[in-house]
Amino acid sequence: MALQLGDIAPDFEAETTQGRIRFHDWIGDAWCVLFSHPKDFTPVCTTELGYMAKIKPDFDALNCKIIGLSVDPVDDHAAWSQDIEETQGFAPNYPMIGDPELAVGKLYGMIHPNVMGSSEGRTAVDNQTVRSVFVIAPDKSIKLILTYPMSTGRNFDEILRAIKSLQLTAKHKVATPVNWQDGEDVIIVPAVSDEEAKEKFPDGWEAPKPYIRIVPQPQG
Repeated sequence: MALQLGDIAPDFEAETTQGRIRFHDWIGDAWCVLFSHPKDFTPVCTTELGYMAKIKPDFDALNCKIIGLSVDPVDDHAAWSQDIEETQGFAPNYPMIGDPELAVGKLYGMIHPNVMGSSEGRTAVDNQTVRSVFVIAPDKSIKLILTYPMSTGRNFDEILRAIKSLQLTAKHKVATPVNWQDGEDVIIVPAVSDEEAKEKFPDGWEAPKPYIRIVPQPQG
């Protein structure tokens, strides 16, 4: 079965560039971004890994850990990291999972479970579905899933924006509208009655339609 939003992210043990981990233990009480790559030494992924390293402090500020995965051994990741630093200006400063037996890729539905063998001899095209982003909450539930084609670089500024929304809406009974940015107005969720909304938002709200109740972003 394909993973769905709200499912518990599958736990696993794996070797990474920063040592062996058990995934759930490694996440701890943080948020997490797991982003995957079809093969080391691929051009688009090289740009992504470098940019993710550059903006890691922004994820740190959100109590969000970053971890990458590529369908190759950890030793290859170390060599690739040198290329990433040379070409992008930043080397990965987060762990990279080695998945040469394709175990994590299969566990997360990125590789068909009936695929046999290891990563050896497989090309990026063979692994092209390993281009996903999973955002995982501290309770280990999956909050966001994105899968991109190999030809389209991912927008990690958008992932940051989405995490800010996820954290805000997990704490307050609001939703964020189209193209929302941190600090902008939000929408009271339909599950909140007008009576409850009056208690939560005593200054009132703007309502161009009864079901669209706009308020300033809650603080705290």
